[in-house]
Amino acid sequence: MNTINKNKLWSDMKSKYSIYFVLAALFVISWLANENFVSVENLSNISTQIAVGTILAFGQTILIISGMLDLSSGSVLALAGVLSISVYKMTGSLIIAFAVAIITGVICNILNGLMVTKFKTPPFIATLAMMTMARGAALMYTNGQNIYQIGDYVKFGQGKIMGVPTPVIFMAVILILTWYILKHTVFGRSIYAIGGNEEAANASGISVNKIKMKAFIFNGILVGIAGVLFMSRVNGAMPNGAIGYEFKALTAAVIGGTSFTGGLGTASGTLAGAFIVGFLDNIMVLVGVNSYLQQIVRGAIIALAVIYDIWAKTKRTKRKHDLK
Repeated sequence: MNTINKNKLWSDMKSKYSIYFVLAALFVISWLANENFVSVENLSNISTQIAVGTILAFGQTILIISGMLDLSSGSVLALAGVLSISVYKMTGSLIIAFAVAIITGVICNILNGLMVTKFKTPPFIATLAMMTMARGAALMYTNGQNIYQIGDYVKFGQGKIMGVPTPVIFMAVILILTWYILKHTVFGRSIYAIGGNEEAANASGISVNKIKMKAFIFNGILVGIAGVLFMSRVNGAMPNGAIGYEFKALTAAVIGGTSFTGGLGTASGTLAGAFIVGFLDNIMVLVGVNSYLQQIVRGAIIALAVIYDIWAKTKRTKRKHDLK
C-alpha cells in the first residue's frame, strides 16, 4: 500500500471513528475520576436523562443533513406534552393521548415545512417563529399553570420493561429507525443529496420540497414522542418545560459529526454525541464542578464542535481540489 493510500485510509478512519474514540476516552477518564461513574445505576440514569434530548437530536440530524434545522423543538415538545396530558385527563386513554402528542408535533412541523418550502423562509427564521408561537400556545392553553395528577401517564417516562427504562427503549428504537432511514431508503439518500448540493439534487430529479416536508414530518413525530416522555418523567404538564432542549439536541448532533453545512451525519454519531454530553454533565456533578463552570464547559464544547466541523469541511474541499 503506497503512502497516498495509507494517508487516505488514516484520514477516513479519523473521519468515521474519531467520535467513538473520544467517547471511549471520556468513559475511561470519568471512571478514573470517580468509580461510582461506572455503576449500573449511574449509567442507567445517564441513559434515561439523555433519552428525550437524544430523540430530538435524531430529528435534528435528519434536518441538518438536508441543510435545515429546528429551533422550535423544545417549545413544540412542551405544547405537544401539555395537550397530550390534557386529553388524557379528559379521556383516560393513553393511546389517544400519545396520538395527540404526535399529531401536534407533526402539525407544527408541517407549518415549519410550509414556511421553508412554499414561502422560502430560512429554516432558522421559520423555526424561530414557531418556537415563540408554540411556547405561547402552551402557556395560553394552561393559563401559565402546570397540570398535575396525571395517573398512569407517568408509565411512558417512568416505567420499565424487563428492567430497562422506557425512555431508553424509545431512544433505542428511534436510533434503529433513523439509522435505517438514512442508510437504506431512497428518502435517506435524497436527504444526503439535498444537503450536499441542493441544485444538483433538484437537477437529478429529486423532489426537493417534498423531501424537506418529509424531513419536517419525521422530526414532528419525534418531537411529539419526546413531549410524552418529558412530561411523564417530570410527572406533570409544564408549559414552561424543556426550555433549551432544542440546543441540547443540536449539540448532540453536531458533536456527533453532523455537519451544519449539510450532507454529512449519522444516527450512531448523534447517539455518541449525546452520550459525550451526558457523560460530561454526569462526571462534572459527581466531582462537584461549579454549576456556572458547567455552563461554560458546555458552551466551549459546542464552539469546538462547530470549529472542527468548519476545519474538516475546508480540509475535505482542499483534498477534492488536489485530486482534480
